[in-house]
Amino acid sequence: MADDGSKEGSTWPMPKFRFEVDLGTELKGVAFQEVSGMDVENQIIEYRKSNSTLFSTEKMPGIVKYGNVTMKRGVFVNDNTFWNWHKEISMNTIKRRTVIIKLLDENGKVTMQWTLNNAWPTKITSTDLKSDGNEVAIDTLEIAHEQLIIANG
Repeated sequence: MADDGSKEGSTWPMPKFRFEVDLGTELKGVAFQEVSGMDVENQIIEYRKSNSTLFSTEKMPGIVKYGNVTMKRGVFVNDNTFWNWHKEISMNTIKRRTVIIKLLDENGKVTMQWTLNNAWPTKITSTDLKSDGNEVAIDTLEIAHEQLIIANG
């Protein structure tokens, strides 16, 4: 018989459809359709010791590189949040923020949280327009950041 999760200590993977984003503004819990690109990668440094008897290199971790995070959400009347943040960028002056992405459980409680430090918008893509379409208008925001911190529970 399959475990239905009613026993204490049983674990199930979290569904990914209930989440909210805090852009570090007066808008808390902004609803997005999709968030992607929360990745981290270490560059590889290959090094060979001069006294090594092996004819190969050692691989060591190097500088950490964070991917840009892409967020998609519907276009709303009189809501220029993305565009206003992007307008704050000028030559060598960037309005950096802390962006928090929260994965929620069925009760709305935070189960996992991704914090993007020193985030700023690098690209905004507005919706495409089609006279024969019936889809929702979607804006896409791409954010660069300098650190990704993950917290559980």
